Amino acid sequence: MDIFALLIKAKAAAASDLHMVVSSPPLLRVRGRLEGIEGMSLLTADEISEGFAQMTTLAEREKFATHLELDFAYSLSGVGRLRCNAAQQRGAISLAIRLLPEEIPSIDDLGLPGIYKELALRPRGLLIVTGPTGSGKSTSLAAMIRHLNTTESRHVVTIEDPIEYVHQSINCAITQRQLGSDTHSFTAALKHVLRQDPNVILVGEMRDLETAAAVLTLAETGHLVLSTGHAPSAHQAMERIIDMFPLHERPLAQARLASLLIAVLCQVLVPRADGSGRIAAAEIMLANPPVRNLIREGKLYLLPNVIRTHREIGMITLDEALVSLYLRQMISGESLMGFCNDRQEVEKLIGRLETRNGGPKDKVFQGPPDELMGQVSPEKGAFAPFSMGTGGQWQ
Repeated sequence: MDIFALLIKAKAAAASDLHMVVSSPPLLRVRGRLEGIEGMSLLTADEISEGFAQMTTLAEREKFATHLELDFAYSLSGVGRLRCNAAQQRGAISLAIRLLPEEIPSIDDLGLPGIYKELALRPRGLLIVTGPTGSGKSTSLAAMIRHLNTTESRHVVTIEDPIEYVHQSINCAITQRQLGSDTHSFTAALKHVLRQDPNVILVGEMRDLETAAAVLTLAETGHLVLSTGHAPSAHQAMERIIDMFPLHERPLAQARLASLLIAVLCQVLVPRADGSGRIAAAEIMLANPPVRNLIREGKLYLLPNVIRTHREIGMITLDEALVSLYLRQMISGESLMGFCNDRQEVEKLIGRLETRNGGPKDKVFQGPPDELMGQVSPEKGAFAPFSMGTGGQWQ
């Protein structure tokens, strides 16, 4: 079996992922949906093992044999950079391969809000990009590093598992370290990173207490620290970080997080109404005094209210971002309701919404646009004018 031929087909189909599981045909994720490759038979365990061997080194295969899990990266000419995960399931290997763009996209290419550029240039503090798996967090961070690389002159150190986007030093000196080949753990790398004279530190993920504590310590030393999480909203991202700490340490963790945070960006990728791809919707929580006070006091459940009442400085909830895309006819009513966090909040913004089944065109709400836009109008200040992007294309 030639796994590289499958990856070339995935690239040609503009797929974001290739999945290989025993007793299933190779599956591509195109515009957020899984679909089989036409004409392909069901995969066997031997075929997947052969494909796995084609993409890995002996050391990586030995590591997989020991741990039964492996994250690794691979570069394929004509396809680009690949982020891969191998896992054991029912005695066989399964593969999930993410296809990354051959060139690092810009913030404008992705259609992200302009505030992403402003935050990337901050001199110090903690910036967290969160969202479910496959929401474009790594790509957004790569775009922010690209913006920094073309705008400022700083030393950027990234610690990733694995390295996804390879940055070329333009104005910045960029050091990229990969778990396994360049360092043994996030904690070990962060322990020694200050000796490398960094200005900006990117930590792939705050997975555990040791990493979270190290990230806070680094931010306290006056560096800009970027990291990711998997929470579906900004306030839940705060909860997950604080909950990593033992109960008796949480008041101190809340105080440290409150003083260091500059912003939380929570994003999801939503299918476009015309079926041409996906578009990012982003919740933006900036660490102004009310946000810092609520984090310090542990009243995280009140953070969404602060976001809603500070739209004039660029904050926006995920539901408001989704409604804005919907009113601009970029996403369907079905997607709006499927991706929102609070259906009642959405209905307050636009009134009762009816969705239909059928093709993408049928899913666009057919209500009177003037009436809806009168209820929630960016021109009238219901949404901050710079809170939404221009609608970039995602796979």
